[in-house]
Amino acid sequence: MIPDKVKKILDTEGLSALEFEEGSTPTAATAATKIGVEVGQIAKSLLFKGASGLVVMVVCAGDKKVSSGKIKRLCGEKMSMTKPEETYALTGFWPGGVCPFGVENIPIYVDDTLSVWNMVYPAAGNDATGVPLSYEKLLRICGGRSCDVTAE
Repeated sequence: MIPDKVKKILDTEGLSALEFEEGSTPTAATAATKIGVEVGQIAKSLLFKGASGLVVMVVCAGDKKVSSGKIKRLCGEKMSMTKPEETYALTGFWPGGVCPFGVENIPIYVDDTLSVWNMVYPAAGNDATGVPLSYEKLLRICGGRSCDVTAE
């Protein structure tokens, strides 16, 4: 079931989530297979935390990994991925279904590797969804800033 806060945003933006059986899209690879697209089109949302307490979300292509050096330069400190419980406490979403919409008080960075695709698919708040939209619309809806944080 899509969380209410995500559903409201989708409705406002005129978007519809693709919905599948529970637990069927927890990774970029499984989501791509289920949706029938390339893994790079899956917009995975990852949460990172620094020693200072700074928390940021990085949305990147499903076939990319975040570079520790690039995210450190972006944030000004070493960043580590949050634990599942921390991710849920901060966003209201569990890993495998983290949605970049409806997240409050967390800066969101959208890696520009997603910009090569006409259509990308972030999760809609659970591990059984994907939301088809353009890179530009993703940036606008989540209030994200374009960046370069993935490894070559």
